[in-house]
This record gives sequence, C-alpha cells and structure tokens, in this order.
Amino acid sequence: MPTKFEEKVYKAVKKIPKGEVRSYEWVAKQIGRPKSVRAVGNALNKNPYAPIVPCHRVIRKDGSIGGFASGAGKKVELLKREGAEHCSARTYVNKEKIC
Repeated sequence: MPTKFEEKVYKAVKKIPKGEVRSYEWVAKQIGRPKSVRAVGNALNKNPYAPIVPCHRVIRKDGSIGGFASGAGKKVELLKREGAEHCSARTYVNKEKIC
C-alpha cells in the first residue's frame, strides 16, 4: 500500500505528457517537498501503477536517464517509443535544460 508521500509523487508524475520528460527535482517541487529528490526516486522505484503512472518519464536534472526498475535500456526504449527528444543515446531533453 503506497504512503501518502508516494501517492503525491504518482499523481505528479501522471501529469507528465507523453513524449516529454521531467526531473526527479521537478517532481519533488511539484509536491511541495523540494529537498526530497531521493525519496521521489525511491517512490518511483516502487511504482505499483506502471505504466499508468509513467515513471519512465522522470530523469536526472542533468538529462541523463537515472534508475528504472526494468533497467535503463527499457527506460530508453519507452522514451524513444513515445518520441521524447534526446541529445544523445542516453541524455534526454528536460523542460528546464537545452542541449
């Protein structure tokens, strides 16, 4: 059973449009917990609602992939399939970053 914190994380992530990515930091700020970036990552690692809650759309603030329960390769595959823009094979465009 997800905690209240985890539910807030999942609700914020569910709002990320297909083909776009956001950072773990962005999610933390959206839920009013800007210093809880690592906790956001931990919550997404336990995401019981995938793919309804698209945790693969959350990346590191430097544009690199970050973790994914099914492996980084699967995360890259899902992002490519959705048309997410990328700078290199493992670095994606984040709304806050220009390549």
